[in-house]
Amino acid sequence: MALKAVHVSDVPHLDQVPGNAALSVRSPQFSKCVNEDENEKCGYKFPKFVVIGHRGSGMNMLQSSDGRMKSIKENSIRSFNNAASFPIDFIEFDVQVTKDDCPVIFHDNFILSGDKGAIVEKRVAEITLDEFLSFGPQMEPENMGKSLFRKTKDGRIFEWKVEKDDPLCTLQEAFQKVNHSVGFNIELKFDDQIVYKEEELTHILQVILRVVFEHAKGRPIIFSSFQPDAALLVRKLQGTYPVFFLTNGGSEIYSDVRRNSLDEAINLCLAGGLQGIVSEVRAIFRNPGAVARIKESKLALTTYGQLNNVPEVVYMQHLMGVEGVIVDLVQEITEAVSDLTGPTKEGKEEKNFFEEEGMVEVKTRPQFSKDELSFLMKLIPELIQP
Repeated sequence: MALKAVHVSDVPHLDQVPGNAALSVRSPQFSKCVNEDENEKCGYKFPKFVVIGHRGSGMNMLQSSDGRMKSIKENSIRSFNNAASFPIDFIEFDVQVTKDDCPVIFHDNFILSGDKGAIVEKRVAEITLDEFLSFGPQMEPENMGKSLFRKTKDGRIFEWKVEKDDPLCTLQEAFQKVNHSVGFNIELKFDDQIVYKEEELTHILQVILRVVFEHAKGRPIIFSSFQPDAALLVRKLQGTYPVFFLTNGGSEIYSDVRRNSLDEAINLCLAGGLQGIVSEVRAIFRNPGAVARIKESKLALTTYGQLNNVPEVVYMQHLMGVEGVIVDLVQEITEAVSDLTGPTKEGKEEKNFFEEEGMVEVKTRPQFSKDELSFLMKLIPELIQP
C-alpha cells in the first residue's frame, strides 16, 4: 500500500520544549552534533566502532531452540539494564504511541492475549496506556496481568514465555530507570499497512519528542525509522538529535521506492538532511560498493540483522567501513569486538578502512590462521543467500 508523501516544508518545528531540554549532543558517543547550516552538507560520525543492543539484550524468538533468544523479555527495563552491564554504546528499542498519547516501548503492531481459549489481537496504537500496561507481569507482584502471546511472520502463535520476565514499559520509564551510561537508539515504529496522513505523523512525533526533550538530560539519542516520511519529519521537527533511515536495502520490495535500495536510502538522506543509514546487513554484503557511496555522502552507517550475531561477519563489516552493529547476543559480540579491535599479542597495527578529514584511525587486526581466513571468505557468500 502506497504511503502518502508528506510535505515536510509545511511542517512547523516543535516550538515548545521544557527548559531543561538538552540543546546539544555532548557525549563521547558522538563525534559531531547535528549541523543546522542548511547550506553545508551535514556530517556525522561515531568516534569508534559501536555495538548496539537490539531491543536491549536481544529480541525474543519464541520459536527458537536457542535459549539465549528467550532469556530476558525484550524491550523491557530489565533487558535494557542487562545490556548496559556490558561495554555497549547504545540500546535500540521501538516506540509507538497509545490512543491516549503516551509513548510506549513495544515492537509488534498488535498485542495478543488469550481470552477463554481464543487469541485476541489489539492494535497498540488503539488502546490506552492503562490497557497496554495490563498485559504481562505487573509492577505489583500480587496483581495478575493478562497473558501475552506473539505471532511470528509465518502466522504461528506462541505464548510469550521467557526465563526472566519483566513488565511492559513507557519511554519515560526508560529514561528514568535505565543506566545513563548507554545511549538510546529510538526506532519510530509505524505500520506498513497504514497510509498515515501528514497531521497524524506530526502529532505522533511531537508526542514522542516532548518526552525525549523533557527526560533525555544529556543522554545520547539517535532517531531511526523505516517510514520515510516519519524520518524526514522528525528531522524537520528538531535539530538536536541525529536521524537515521532504516532500510532492508532491497530484501523486500515496497510500493514506496524510497525503501527499495541503498541508493534510494542515500538519496532520501541527502534530500532530507538525515545523518545516517541503518541497513540490513545482507544488503551491505550484496552491494559492498554502496559503503563507499555512503561514506562519500558523509552519512553514518550501521547495520542490523541476525548475521550480526556472528563475530566474523561483524569483523568483515568493521574492515569495510561500517561504523556499528545492532546485535542480539550482546555479551558474545561485545567480547568479540573487544578481541577483534584490540591489540594483538604481536602488537602489529593495521589501518582500518574509514577516514575523516585526512585523519586515519588505526586499529589492530586479529591474527587469523590461513584456514580461518579461508573459512571466513567462504562463509559470507553462503550466509547472504536469500
